[in-house]
Amino acid sequence: MQLATWNVNSLNVRLPHVLDWLAQRQPDVVALQELKLPDDAFPVPAVRAAGYDAVWLGQKTYNGVALLVRQGTSLRDVQRNLPNLDDDQARLIAATVQPPGAAQAVRVVGAYFPNGQAPGSDKFAYKMRWLAALREWLATQLAQHPQLVLMGDFNITRDDLDVWDPDGLRETIHCTSAEREQLQALLALGLHDALRTAAPQGGVYTWWDYRQLAFPKNRGLRIDHILLSTPLHARLRTCDVDRAMRKRPQPSDHAPVVATLDLD
Repeated sequence: MQLATWNVNSLNVRLPHVLDWLAQRQPDVVALQELKLPDDAFPVPAVRAAGYDAVWLGQKTYNGVALLVRQGTSLRDVQRNLPNLDDDQARLIAATVQPPGAAQAVRVVGAYFPNGQAPGSDKFAYKMRWLAALREWLATQLAQHPQLVLMGDFNITRDDLDVWDPDGLRETIHCTSAEREQLQALLALGLHDALRTAAPQGGVYTWWDYRQLAFPKNRGLRIDHILLSTPLHARLRTCDVDRAMRKRPQPSDHAPVVATLDLD
């Protein structure tokens, strides 16, 4: 079973990339972020023609999340946004999925964490509130669903191994102690970092600024994560970043992250 997350930075712009990538990698479940389109503009015919069903939560111009699953996969108990937070931003979608032949279902949570703008700002305070609500809700989800994955654009680096210039970026947005403490609190619920398991040495990034040749110089951050519950982590085979998609013309500034699990 392949689980993937990708911030596409506008599905309208990046739809050809997404369709090509689906054909190449053929993931079983994909969490997309930053759709930047309203619900009624989601490209249902194109996604279905690619062999996928989808659920989504759209928002005009900003945010927006979706889950794509290979056709034939059971998709139920959909949750749109955090039920314990009054929020008009489209940031979370969850569903229970069960591919054909899989003995057990997996609870999949796809999320686009708030950016936070800068420490001390109103947007940073919102990020902290959102993270606290996520942790509270996720604890109840883990109690109900032992096989759970949380994946998406977290807008947080776990530690200095996720930062191309740890000293220069210390305590800036995505790299603050407050944000990292929130990420550690999510891990403490009983979740495991799939990409860190696969690449413990660090230096593997998922986002690169469009400016100053950041991608060719590999000046990036790892802010896109796949966190697995203990039963799923025990079945982790590989996890990688598909850098090829960041090399394409008009790319997203994020690359997909893909985890492969042995599920029977």
